Amino acid sequence: MKGKWAVGIEPRNFTWVYRGILAVSDRPGGATAVHRRVRRDEELLWLRHQGFTRVISILPVMQNLSAYLEHGLTASHYALRGGAHQRVVLEACYRDLADSMKMGVVVLLHGDDVSDRLLGVVAGYLVWSKRVASVPASIALVERLFRRSMGPDGRSVLFDLPEAS
Repeated sequence: MKGKWAVGIEPRNFTWVYRGILAVSDRPGGATAVHRRVRRDEELLWLRHQGFTRVISILPVMQNLSAYLEHGLTASHYALRGGAHQRVVLEACYRDLADSMKMGVVVLLHGDDVSDRLLGVVAGYLVWSKRVASVPASIALVERLFRRSMGPDGRSVLFDLPEAS
């Protein structure tokens, strides 16, 4: 394969949270209803060329695990469905993010799309990891980074923040 397609295509709504270490995007290949295998493979190829080695998914059901492995990416899945267990799931997700970042692993965090819930997970991580001092400051930072307001679904994630490590 030669030319610009040899390095794949950038995932939709790709945004660096920490340049070179943590990014967020739509699910590689598109959301469940419009998922395309060819696009997924092109996006995973692009991620590998950008130095990504890990994918963390917050989808309700793990999808694409075999595709991630085929492209040399490790993957974790944290099903954020709300409810009583959400705090435990968030804590595991945040520990995984922190451990990966500490080891210098370049991570893509994704849901089906870059939803309010995913923005809430990012804002929560910033507070949990003590990179931002307060929930309001974290919300403001995430809204500025993603250039949109965070709705109630994202803000509700912040009510379930686990204790900081």
